Amino acid sequence: MKFRDSLTTALKSLASNKLRSGLTMLGMVIGVAAVIGLMSIGRGAESMVTSTFEDLGSDVVWVQPHNPDAPGFAGLSPEFAVNSLTMDDAEALADISSVVAIAPTNNNYAELVVGNESFAAMVEGSTPDVKQTSNYELEYGQFITDRNVAKRDTVVVLGANAVEELFPSSDPLGTKIKIKGKRFTVIGVLEPKGGAVMGVNMDDVVVIPITTFQTKLFANQTASGQDAVGSIAIQLAGSEYIDGAIADIKAILRDRHHIDSGEKDDFAVISQEQVVGMLTQITGVFTIFLGAIAGISLMVGGIGIMNIMLVSVTERTREIGIRKALGAKRRDILVQFLLESAVMSLVGSGIGIVFGLIMSRIASGISISGTNIPAVVSPDIVVLAISVAILIGIVSGIYPAMRAARLNPIDALHYG
Repeated sequence: MKFRDSLTTALKSLASNKLRSGLTMLGMVIGVAAVIGLMSIGRGAESMVTSTFEDLGSDVVWVQPHNPDAPGFAGLSPEFAVNSLTMDDAEALADISSVVAIAPTNNNYAELVVGNESFAAMVEGSTPDVKQTSNYELEYGQFITDRNVAKRDTVVVLGANAVEELFPSSDPLGTKIKIKGKRFTVIGVLEPKGGAVMGVNMDDVVVIPITTFQTKLFANQTASGQDAVGSIAIQLAGSEYIDGAIADIKAILRDRHHIDSGEKDDFAVISQEQVVGMLTQITGVFTIFLGAIAGISLMVGGIGIMNIMLVSVTERTREIGIRKALGAKRRDILVQFLLESAVMSLVGSGIGIVFGLIMSRIASGISISGTNIPAVVSPDIVVLAISVAILIGIVSGIYPAMRAARLNPIDALHYG
C-alpha cells in the first residue's frame, strides 16, 4: 500500500471518531502550549536580567564587602557581608588612572509619605557619579550634587514609580516628602528605566546623598567607627582596562585594610561579565526546570495516545483481519497505526503552538512587583516542543501498531 493511501486511511479512521480523537489530542495541545509558554517566560526573564546589566555598560565593576570565611559567590550573599568598605576607600580607588566615575552606595527599603499617600521605595544613598555608573537619566529637575553630599542635604531624586504613585497629577519638584519621618525636598525625577536587578524594580529607586543616608536614615559603621559603604561602583575608561583595574583595586584595598599575604580579602571585586554569567546560568536552569515541568504534560499526552491506540486496535481487530486476508502486509498495518498516532501528535502540536503563543502574550502583560517579564518565544522553543511532541506520539503508537501488525488474520476474523 502506498504511503498516501495509508495516510488517507488513517485520517478517515480519526475522522470517524472525532470526539475521541479530539480528547486524545488535548493532552498534546496542553503539553505543547505549556512548554512554549513556560519556556518563553524563562527565556524572557533571562533576557530582561541580561539587558538590565548590559545597559550599565561592559566597563563597570563593583566592589562589595565580603566575609572571607563565608561560602558561596563572593559579594552576592548579604547574610555573609561585613562592614569593611568606607568613603575613604572609594576616594583612594578614584586615584586609579583608568577610573572615570566612582559611586560609593548604600541601599535600603523605606516608606515615602506625602499627605495620605505612601510608597515603598528602594532608597539609594550615593554620590553624583551614580548617575553615570547606573546609567540614570533625568526626566526633569536636577540630580544630587557634590555640594549636597558635603552638606548632607535632605534632598531626593524620585524614580518613575514613586512619582506615579505619590504625584499622579501634580509636579513633585520642590515638594516635601517624608522618609523615615525626615522631611526631604524633591529636586528631580528620573526617566523610566524598566527592568529589575536582584529582584528590585529599577523604577522603584530614589536617590539621596550618601552622607544623608548614613547620618540621618540608616546609620551603619565599620569596626573602626567609620560610616560603612554597602558597595562601590566603578566605571572604567573601557572594558580593556578591567583586568588591570581589578588588580589595582585589590592591591589598594588589601593595603588599606592591612591584609597580610596569604590572608583572604574582606571585599569582593565583581565585573559585569561575572554577574551576567552567573545570572544567565541561574535563569537558564530556571528555564530548563520550567520546560521539564511542562514536559510532564507531553508525557501524559503520549500515554493518552497509547491508550486510545490500544483501544482502537481492539475495536478494529476484525477489520485488520479482513485487510490481511485481502493481501495487506504487516508493514501496511504498522504504518497505518503509526500514522494515526503521528497525525494526532502533529495536529495537537499545531493547536498547542497557537495556545502557547497566546499564553506567552498574556504572561507578558502580567506585572510582578511592578515589573513585566517579557515572554520571548524563539524558534528553537517552538521546534523543540513540536519535535518532542511528535516523537512522544510516534513512540506511544509503536506498541499498539506492532500489536496490530502481529495479529493472525484467522484469529482476527474470528474476533467478536
